[in-house]
Amino acid sequence: MALTSSEASLLVQDALTGRLPDQRIPDQGLGGLVASDLIRNELLLDGSARLNLATFVTTWMPPMGAELMADTADKNMIDKDEYPQTAAIEARCVNILADLWHAEEGPATGTSTTGSSEAAMLGGMALKWRWRERMRAAGKPTDKPNLVMGANVQVCWEKFCRYWEVEPRLVPMEGDRFHLTAPEAVEHCDENTIGVVAILGSTFDGSYEPVKEISEALDNLAATGGPEVPIHVDAASGGFIAPFVQPDLEWDFQVPRVQSINASGHKYGLVYPGVGWAIWRNKEALPEDLVFNVNYLGGSMPTFALNFSRPGSEVIAQYFIFLSLGRNGFEVVQQASSNVAQRIAHEIGGMGPFRLLTDGSELPVFACALNADVKNYTVFDVSAALRERGWLVPAYTFPENRQDLSVLRVVVRAGMSEDMADLFLNDLRAVTEKFEALDEPMPRLTEDRQGFKH
Repeated sequence: MALTSSEASLLVQDALTGRLPDQRIPDQGLGGLVASDLIRNELLLDGSARLNLATFVTTWMPPMGAELMADTADKNMIDKDEYPQTAAIEARCVNILADLWHAEEGPATGTSTTGSSEAAMLGGMALKWRWRERMRAAGKPTDKPNLVMGANVQVCWEKFCRYWEVEPRLVPMEGDRFHLTAPEAVEHCDENTIGVVAILGSTFDGSYEPVKEISEALDNLAATGGPEVPIHVDAASGGFIAPFVQPDLEWDFQVPRVQSINASGHKYGLVYPGVGWAIWRNKEALPEDLVFNVNYLGGSMPTFALNFSRPGSEVIAQYFIFLSLGRNGFEVVQQASSNVAQRIAHEIGGMGPFRLLTDGSELPVFACALNADVKNYTVFDVSAALRERGWLVPAYTFPENRQDLSVLRVVVRAGMSEDMADLFLNDLRAVTEKFEALDEPMPRLTEDRQGFKH
């Protein structure tokens, strides 16, 4: 029975005079209205997602897309026999991405996932299985696989190596080289290398790794008697940027050595959190024994994933974005983010205390550090001061070999307008002027020098 407004008010008062349960389920429920109100009150402490310049994840969608997600949240993506149209929409998205990334002609090979991390692990598994097949065919041992990648990879790749017993060969940063390049990739490869991971959009600074150059170096390695090493492109963010902002860049299946690509639909794919994509060059690039057929749901359905039940709403939302924007719309949206990012970077670079590491011309993301002559404050002080004004801008140190370098990083996404950029720049100027006026250094906190967390 529904509560009256007075009864609901009394329940709210009772709840607020005590504590909300955090250890056990309450004996007496508060009802949907009261519970919703109390939870919304707590969530106000999270701040505004739109002012979060730290996350790559989508924080704004067209209201119609959000409504469509709410309407389809009850559909289970794994139940392809029970929800055949949802399954068909997933297949359409796979086809669209395979075409966008220049996969080979024929039926597209790919799958939706919960995010780019799961998609990356699926790509890594396929690399390991195909390497193992090659080694067995040559009569060689298969107990020491390794994977070559830059130290700037997302932590999911380190997880993959640990979970699937693969040696991670992390190429450290050096000087002003902040990601993997061709010479270092080749230097770390041998016959036990299952593949090289090239990142199209480093989370540290937004830069693209040179996929084509790495591929050409691996071609030379193979031509001179070295091993045949495939490439997986981690295009978590860049997979939805490069085709529209840098259409002439060769990074995808146009590069013959690229066998698989992962991307996040919930990053620059413009969908709320919960969807990623794994696409292979062709059917042969995905070993058949990694694909399972299940029939207990009412039909025989192939599945290749690390989880099982998940909502189909994010996949439907991805298709909505494809349909509603089209190629031209994607170009407009992504170019706008790129323009805003480059403008903010240019303005920050001209402020005086800052020097740019990147300028937002690849991903709409850039990193900057303070000049060496700035002694009275750090990027961590700037980050904390911006947080007081509502802006979330991460400050962190780079990994091994460049732990001396501390930076701020700004991520520009759809929904960050020129007006919002003005507001951010005005606040940053105010913060910077305040720190520049200091007569002595800010007191240091032990947590100041934190590493990057994604």
